Amino acid sequence: MSQHQHQQHAHGNSSGGGGGNAIIPVSEVYWSLVDKADKKFSKIRDLPSYERQRYDTYFYKVFKVYTELWKYQQENRQKLVEAGLKRWEIGEIASRIAQLYFGQYMRSSEASFLSESYIFYEAILNREYFKEGLFQDLNLANKQLRFLARFLMVCLVFNKREMVNQLVGQLKLLVDECKRTFQDTDFKEWKLVVQEINRFLKADTAFMNTRPLRYSLALDPHTDSLPRVAASITNRHLRLRDAILSSYHHNEVKFSELTLDTFRMLQCLEWEPSGSFYQSPGTKLGASGHTRTNYSQDIVDHTLPPNPRKAVLYRPSVTHFVAVLATICEELPPDGVLLLYLSASGRRRSSISLSDGVGAFSDATENIARNLQTVGISSDETSSITFGSLSDDVPPSGQSKVDCMHHRSPCLQFGNRNSGGSNCIYPCDLLPFTRRPLVLVIDSDSSMAFEAIHGAEKGEPAALLLSPRSLAPTVAHDFSRCPGGSLFTIFLTAPLQAFCILLGVSSSEIHMEVFSKAEKLLSSSLSDWGLALATSDSLNPVWAQILNDPFLRRLLIRFLFCQAVLSLYIPTSGKEEFLPKCLPSLPKSVAPTSVAVQSVVRQIASIFSMDKKFNFSGAIPPV
Repeated sequence: MSQHQHQQHAHGNSSGGGGGNAIIPVSEVYWSLVDKADKKFSKIRDLPSYERQRYDTYFYKVFKVYTELWKYQQENRQKLVEAGLKRWEIGEIASRIAQLYFGQYMRSSEASFLSESYIFYEAILNREYFKEGLFQDLNLANKQLRFLARFLMVCLVFNKREMVNQLVGQLKLLVDECKRTFQDTDFKEWKLVVQEINRFLKADTAFMNTRPLRYSLALDPHTDSLPRVAASITNRHLRLRDAILSSYHHNEVKFSELTLDTFRMLQCLEWEPSGSFYQSPGTKLGASGHTRTNYSQDIVDHTLPPNPRKAVLYRPSVTHFVAVLATICEELPPDGVLLLYLSASGRRRSSISLSDGVGAFSDATENIARNLQTVGISSDETSSITFGSLSDDVPPSGQSKVDCMHHRSPCLQFGNRNSGGSNCIYPCDLLPFTRRPLVLVIDSDSSMAFEAIHGAEKGEPAALLLSPRSLAPTVAHDFSRCPGGSLFTIFLTAPLQAFCILLGVSSSEIHMEVFSKAEKLLSSSLSDWGLALATSDSLNPVWAQILNDPFLRRLLIRFLFCQAVLSLYIPTSGKEEFLPKCLPSLPKSVAPTSVAVQSVVRQIASIFSMDKKFNFSGAIPPV
């Protein structure tokens, strides 16, 4: 219904006399609230999603308006229907509220907002708000398509797979029916959406979700039981407060603006809600409005610490990436550490000429410095970055630390390869932000270029987890990106599945009893490795200060498993290009050469009858 029609309905309901004492018609009040809510919704939709608390107050103001609007239409439903209110218009309000909740979840990582978004979308689905007149009105058909796509995203992140499958079927049927009904309209974009979600689900199989990717107190060590690092190593204990997750690959698996790699990392850095969290029925959509306001607070599981905030960046420009990174570093709490996860194809030294590189790199450097100034980091700080000599004297092989800061050094490609250095993230781009505690996870064939950061930090030693430069030869060469995402990222988020993928063991060949046995063994072994780290006298303080954070601890010990498996796997054993690396180095007691580590890998391999594919030392007896 147009605004003009709304005004006509409003005037039609006005009382005849009364002058200044005339009662404002219900419909006029309602459409005034709709207009107010729409304006506030448009404003919050355009706000940055990565600033810590600056926009939280505004969110609650917008939500307050929508709560008032929802309550008003409930209390005056009959009068509004008589005045011309359509059923789809009620659905539109509910959809906006669901979008608000999901947007706030993406800003804050608070699970209660995600749950509320799901509840609203589910109610819209069950009540079929957009169904009436669907195939007579193209605009209404598009509303239903957008609703299904948005609900799909919420269900994916919330891990509601049964609902995901149901929605995918509905979306495909609706697109096909719309093509037949509205023959003059091109639904090519919606066909691509269907293809995109099908491709995503084909990669993110049930096998990949055998256990929750989120941190589960039923499966992972309870925070109270995590061993403390000795005070002689460090008295500093940091918590993961923020994370930036971003990937950029040609033709990568994604749905909307969530790539498969960032999707897995996002879940890996959150708590799995407890039973009471899931079982709470809550107040259903359509119940009295005053109960809706407090529901997102009532559903919170107070036994769990808050999730770290995450900024998920989809194919960002380098200057936007740096601006986000600078803002989050500026707002990082004193006891906080920032995790930076970057997954992207690398650019080799030989892929850019000197003449092209200097101009492109200079432009990128100027843009970076400009962005740093706009978010409050002084130019004096940025001027201390060493970019290296711009001469032609670049060694053809073997690179020093200074050489890694060179404009022709390997880097991460976050854009079109033909646009020069302006789309590249170099190690030197991250140096200004090493004034705050950082954990860098680099998943790229150019990952080793970021070793240059180690020892060149500006105040806080960084912790680095670097992927192998090359993929294991027995894995299909295109597996790194398709169909299953990065193998290194899978090791960090679903390590036993990564082990099976590496060995070519398909999910159809695995009995669940066998997998569960291996899962229990791996879980207990990783806990033992965590204890070994915590009690080691040689643990570097950089790792010691973050070891009590459950998310970072789990990433680190899963990295150890990845490193051990690839170091012992015969096709990759002893070949540096196939091995991941962490800096600073970890104690020898958890190195792949240790008897304890090799014994675990051998036992797990034996469960799958794959121990002959590994090169164990003579000190490790067969299982």
